Amino acid sequence: MGKKLSLGRVSMSKLTITITSSRTASALCHVAKCLEAQVVNDSPCESRTTGHQRKSKPSRLGNIAEKSNPTRFPPGGPSSAPPSSPMAQQRYPGPAQPQPSPMPPRPYAQPNFPQRSGFTPPPGGAGAAVPPPAGVGRNPPGGADTYLGVRHQQRLLLPPYASASRPAPPPAPTKRPADARPPLPPQQRPQHYAGEGYGGKRKKRLADKILPQKVRDLVPESQAYMDLLTFERKLDATIMRKRLDIQEALKRPMKQKRKLRIFISNTFYPGQGDNAVASWELRVEGRLLDDSKNDPNKVKRKFSSFFKSLVIELDKELYGPDNHLVEWHRTLSTQETDGFQVKRPGYKNVRCTILLLLDYQPLQFKLDGRLARLLGVHTQARPVIVNALWQYVNTHRLQDPHEREYVLCDKYLEQIFGCARLKLAEIPARLAPLLHAPDPIVINHLISVEPPHDAKQTACYDIDVEVDDTLKTQMNSFLLSTANQHEIQGLDAKIHETVDTINQLKTNREFFLSFGKDPQRFTHKWLLSQARDLKTMSGHSDGNPEEERRSPFYAQGWCAEGVARYLHHRLAARRRDLDAALTRL
Repeated sequence: MGKKLSLGRVSMSKLTITITSSRTASALCHVAKCLEAQVVNDSPCESRTTGHQRKSKPSRLGNIAEKSNPTRFPPGGPSSAPPSSPMAQQRYPGPAQPQPSPMPPRPYAQPNFPQRSGFTPPPGGAGAAVPPPAGVGRNPPGGADTYLGVRHQQRLLLPPYASASRPAPPPAPTKRPADARPPLPPQQRPQHYAGEGYGGKRKKRLADKILPQKVRDLVPESQAYMDLLTFERKLDATIMRKRLDIQEALKRPMKQKRKLRIFISNTFYPGQGDNAVASWELRVEGRLLDDSKNDPNKVKRKFSSFFKSLVIELDKELYGPDNHLVEWHRTLSTQETDGFQVKRPGYKNVRCTILLLLDYQPLQFKLDGRLARLLGVHTQARPVIVNALWQYVNTHRLQDPHEREYVLCDKYLEQIFGCARLKLAEIPARLAPLLHAPDPIVINHLISVEPPHDAKQTACYDIDVEVDDTLKTQMNSFLLSTANQHEIQGLDAKIHETVDTINQLKTNREFFLSFGKDPQRFTHKWLLSQARDLKTMSGHSDGNPEEERRSPFYAQGWCAEGVARYLHHRLAARRRDLDAALTRL
């Protein structure tokens, strides 16, 4: 009764967590609506805008960026490609891939590249500091952005030199403040922003349901949602603990004792006519006594499934030594039946003995008489017998106080096991000779042929059998049940979606509040952050951008040698192209 009541509580807990998830989702939707109203009411810049501007809030910030620097921040958003300018296209065009020439290259005298007019090698060698070429190290006409684009294109062409001084590594990235991070539109958000990772959808956790402290301070009603979340966590822990208890209980055999009523009946058939032979028929049937109401959908267990063997022994004097035994033994291919039937010729009363050997699951054994009287156990399974013996040892304090793996036998155990001291590990082996096959159930019955011959004579006997507990089936169905899982998962997905919406609304609110308090400072911070993002998106992570934007960086020794080699490669490529064209002519 206690197990069934516990299962009922677990079932009620499943219903409760479904209702709790529904209430949690409703409370979270209410918090989202309150926070969205706060975004509309608390934004200072919103009160100074017209009705047309309220419909498109993020577009105003895009217009500010467009007015500040239309070349660097186009309306479509920052691009991952570096900005282009006339200077970048004319002064330092990208090197074309050299075409293979059918003719071998012309040999040149030392040095390997031809002397150019107007070029004077540095007096101190390749590593000496020389003034930079014209236009390098100064702000070009196209502005700082064009200059940065030229610098990135040129740096990619310069090989590393042993004598050149390498630029310092880029500084460690710093996290921007929350007020300088603008809310991203849905189409420009990265995958992980929406809860998706590079390998697919990210698994949601319980921490993703928690509202930030700022939202709880802003919307006092959100505390009800947090209380429901705490209750849901406790309920989940309780259900999980019950599921683990049920799984552990299913590992142990769960049996309950029931009454099996055996019906033994016989019918006499007198001979019809002078030459007819009289005969009798013996039937052995049975069924479980079920106190509950009959369930038409319940599968009833066959009578033969309770027994391992059945032997009917008739009078040996009447039927001889070869025909007085009727035996049935269970095999792997045995088909279950509802009863047994024996028919023999005869017109006299016959005494018979019916031997029924129960099919114990798990296997049970009969204990030796002395050990059975000592432990108070007659027929039980092996684990129960070992546990009963351990309880006897523990109760009488027979365990060796110095060597705990030994048992000091008292006078009764010494008579049974034949030793004064034995190991605990030896107990199963010493118990084996003391365990015997269980005794069969013996029923003595008289097959009567007395008149009236048409009457059926029946005798009833009740025996105790062990059957599987019906609660085990309910436990299995509870563990395998997924009826409410889809509904709970749907409510959890709705909760996570609402929490993501609340977090986005919180970000929008902080963004617009910061912009409304000090538009000039906010715009300046936002443009700086966008510039850093643009450099990161361009993919040029080598070098120190802050150092490279200064003119002394290009006054180092590697710059002159790099320019000379670059021009030499360009001239060599042009020469190969010219040779290829002349060859075709």
